[in-house]
Amino acid sequence: MATQELERILSDLLQPDNAIIQQATIQLKETLRQPTALSHLCQVMSDSQSPQIRQFAAVLVRRRMTKHWRKLPPPEQDTLKNLVLSTLQRETDHKVCLGLAQLAAVILKHETLERWPQLLGLIQQGARSQDPTQCEVGMLLLCCALELDPEVFTPHYMELLHFFNQILSNLSHPAPLYYSLRSLSTMVAGLGSDEMNLMSSMMPKIISAIRELIRVDEAYASDAMEVFDELLDTEVAIIVQHLSEVVGFCLEVASNPALGDNLRVRALTCISFLAKLKSKAILKHRLLSTTLCTLFAIMSAEPPPGQMDAEDELTEEDIEDQAEVHSPKHFAAQVVDVLALHLPPEKLFPHLTPLLEPALLNSNPYHRKAGLMCLAVLAEGCGDHIRKKHLQPMLQVVCQALSDNSQVVRNAALFALGQFSENLQPDIARHADDIMPLLLRYLDGVELAHTSHLAKAYYALENFVENLEDKISPYLPALMERMLSTLSSPSSPRTKELVVSALGAIARAAQGTLLPYFQTIVDHLTGYLLTKREDLRPVQIQSVETLAILASVMDKDVFLPLAERCCQLGLDLCDQVDDPDLRRCTYSLFSSLSIVLEDALAPYLPRITTMMLYSLKSTEGIEPHYGAGSSFLLFDDEDEEAEVEGDENLSDDEDDDDFEFTGVSVRNNFIDEKEDACLSLGEIALHSSMAFLPFMDTCFQEVFKMLECFFVGVRKTAFASLGLFCIALHQVCERDPSEPNSAALQKMLSAVLPAYVQGIQEDKERPVVMEILETLTKLLKACKQETFREPGRLAELCRVIRLALEKNIACQDNGEDEDEEDEEDEAEYDSMLVEFAGEVIPTLASAVGGETFAPYFAGFLPLLLNKMRPICTAAEKSFAVGIIAESIQGLGRASSPFVARLLPLLVKATRDKDMEVRSNAIFGLGVLAEHGGEVTHEYYPRLLGLLSSLLSQEPSCRAADNVCGAVARMVMANPAGVPVGQVLPVLLRSLPLKEDLEEYKTVFRCLSFTYEHDPQQVLQLMGDIVQASGTVLGNNDLPAAARKTLVTLLRNLSSHRPDAFQSAKLSLPPEAQAQLEAALSSS
Repeated sequence: MATQELERILSDLLQPDNAIIQQATIQLKETLRQPTALSHLCQVMSDSQSPQIRQFAAVLVRRRMTKHWRKLPPPEQDTLKNLVLSTLQRETDHKVCLGLAQLAAVILKHETLERWPQLLGLIQQGARSQDPTQCEVGMLLLCCALELDPEVFTPHYMELLHFFNQILSNLSHPAPLYYSLRSLSTMVAGLGSDEMNLMSSMMPKIISAIRELIRVDEAYASDAMEVFDELLDTEVAIIVQHLSEVVGFCLEVASNPALGDNLRVRALTCISFLAKLKSKAILKHRLLSTTLCTLFAIMSAEPPPGQMDAEDELTEEDIEDQAEVHSPKHFAAQVVDVLALHLPPEKLFPHLTPLLEPALLNSNPYHRKAGLMCLAVLAEGCGDHIRKKHLQPMLQVVCQALSDNSQVVRNAALFALGQFSENLQPDIARHADDIMPLLLRYLDGVELAHTSHLAKAYYALENFVENLEDKISPYLPALMERMLSTLSSPSSPRTKELVVSALGAIARAAQGTLLPYFQTIVDHLTGYLLTKREDLRPVQIQSVETLAILASVMDKDVFLPLAERCCQLGLDLCDQVDDPDLRRCTYSLFSSLSIVLEDALAPYLPRITTMMLYSLKSTEGIEPHYGAGSSFLLFDDEDEEAEVEGDENLSDDEDDDDFEFTGVSVRNNFIDEKEDACLSLGEIALHSSMAFLPFMDTCFQEVFKMLECFFVGVRKTAFASLGLFCIALHQVCERDPSEPNSAALQKMLSAVLPAYVQGIQEDKERPVVMEILETLTKLLKACKQETFREPGRLAELCRVIRLALEKNIACQDNGEDEDEEDEEDEAEYDSMLVEFAGEVIPTLASAVGGETFAPYFAGFLPLLLNKMRPICTAAEKSFAVGIIAESIQGLGRASSPFVARLLPLLVKATRDKDMEVRSNAIFGLGVLAEHGGEVTHEYYPRLLGLLSSLLSQEPSCRAADNVCGAVARMVMANPAGVPVGQVLPVLLRSLPLKEDLEEYKTVFRCLSFTYEHDPQQVLQLMGDIVQASGTVLGNNDLPAAARKTLVTLLRNLSSHRPDAFQSAKLSLPPEAQAQLEAALSSS
């Protein structure tokens, strides 16, 4: 009777009547408190005539067993185990089978296969059965158990693989195929070497099985393709062994327009991961051309009649309506982007050019769009190659496309120009006179109502403008007139948001020259900061970000009167508005204000740090998903296990913990908030170090936890911020030397540096590793010897830098299974990481001192010299020569033992066809002569002859400037070895320097040095010195140290020979005379 009553209650819970459900929920709660409740539930699960009720009962039993299995007496455990298996074998409803299999998986998680051999027996029986139903039940049971706890089956992996191998041979029964593939996905991470060999042999069958599932149901096929993801993540070698088949299959799926977008995108994602992980294998197997042809065809496809691609809609509201749709066209472009990032440009361009040129000339606008999109996504990964070889023609194509008769093409051209502006600096800025008028005219022609087109135009304008620096000056009046008039006139909130954002980009370029417009801009921004209108919220958020930029680029004395008010405004906004984007921008504002206020930020730091720490700790925007394994049920109308209303509150001691964690959904703006909180904390600590000291430890601990974050951007900013904390604490030690402060710094370094070493070795994301290397260089420059108090730290850092140079860290595709014939070519992104690692070497030398570092430099030297071979690229040679030269500076006198080996190589490099290589080599010869000691003296005649020849023939201004610096260094290092009377006049005639203005410091130090040691040599050149000074002092970019040295020399000359000095001064033009007098009278 109790069983019938329970079944009635469950039936009521399935009724579409809330009143009945509420009453039944109360009754069920009471019933489940009875001691016999489990027995009755099991009877309903086994014997009810209603599949829905049987499934409901199975769910309830599983939920109880998740927590209470161990409370059952052993006899009852055995009874339940037998009942579950026997019921599962005779059950005919798929959803009930799933519920029973999930129940069995929960029980197995508490038990072991040794204590429940019958379950393994049922799986084995199903796997061997010729009956497809039995086979499906066995594989469903195995799949549920593996997804809950794969380690239970580890001793049986080889046997299971044999079962799968047999099942995958029979394509006539899709359900066992599906569950086998799902099971394989869960097992991949735990496979041993023998099992991997068997798994590898199964790859053709796996591909055939997925192809069959596509024919049956695309959703299940997409789900089954997770086996590729798992293999790429943990056993990519298996994929590589079958690379042609896997790539061919994925391209086949991706290029089939009859298939759904989700499945096609899944296939493209697989290719993208392959390109990222094994780009060299793609080249070796000659898959690049086929891949690019397929991607280009996808990108060129026209949308269905009467529709547009989402990004080409007139308004952004229309775009948002389609934002959740995964487009193969977008993903195809992303794959090209990944290929550009991970392949050598020399390998990529020959395959891509034959596709690009016809597309850009095609009469079909979608082909032209595809060509422009391709150009756009190449800019990041192949920037150096484009700048040196293709910038002019590519830029011409993009600029011409801005006047194309198709809006689709014009949109793509704007995107391409924005990407070029972002990634092809500084070269593209030199084309400002061509590009700026084009952009301004284009903006004039865009209708304000077409917000999508307007946003694209502003995107291109912003990216181009913010890198112009002083080249913005001719366009600043027109830009500001346009921006300020738009803000003053009636326009949509979106238009105002775009203009406010553009003002930030203009400010980055104009900096102090923005002063005439500063107050007007601030007045507009303040109005938006104080608004209560909800529709202006995006404008308000953008205003905070632009205000942050203004605070960072304007002179301190200009912004200081506003700083505290801005800080209070930011805090008040965060109190009033709960928005992650607003908080993110406000954190950037606080960071910029710390530059202005420094320690005066102290009164606001308690609230600022509290907010930022909350953002780091918060899980808002990260939504966990709970379930009980796969809910896919083949051949049923519904995709998911039926929801049971009222079930969520059945018992006081049963809650959501009963369900297994299956994944998360993440809202990107909350992750962005964490990134900005991380970085801003470090920057605030750096700029207000003494005031920040009370908050340092707490903030450090929370940021350190972010190193384990899944999201790349958060890890990257966490590593950066930790380095800034160390630098900030070092500043505290310098300002307030004390044992507690010093101990705190050493404790922090003892945590950060091992984390850096581990991150460099183990993090799989190159942007993260590059950030670590860059921040490590900053940390070493700031903390110097303090970094190396702990024994073994130098050796450990050198070891991991060497690994990076040898391409033996986790984020590098070392191509160890590839041929060596292509090892000379590498992607620019790979080269960039090696360059970041190389930059650490001279910094280490400077930090620990030459005598200590010399043995380590000897270990690095073969790796650097390997990149100076004739077959190496200009970028590699330039990098190696530059690192060697900078390392010589750090080594100082300890560079003497390396002179004989390095000098001939540097001399040879001065004849390289690449300007940067020559420039670095000349600089290297100078510092080698400066620091190499007496060993270099025998080479002086040869070096002086070489430098004299270079000075008369060198076409590169930078290299010519480096010749001046090298000669000056030789004079100071060994004046007896240089005919000073002949050299100094030539040196003075070479002024002003053209590009490398840092060499002014060396040249003027040389003149001062000579004046101190042989004043007559300088006094007889007074006229030439004064003449050169008149030109040099008018240069605003003259380094401060060089200006100080020159002015001191000029004062000495004026004091020593006042009449001659006055005569020389009067020979200058009036403007130069005024500059000279101003310099001499300055304090």
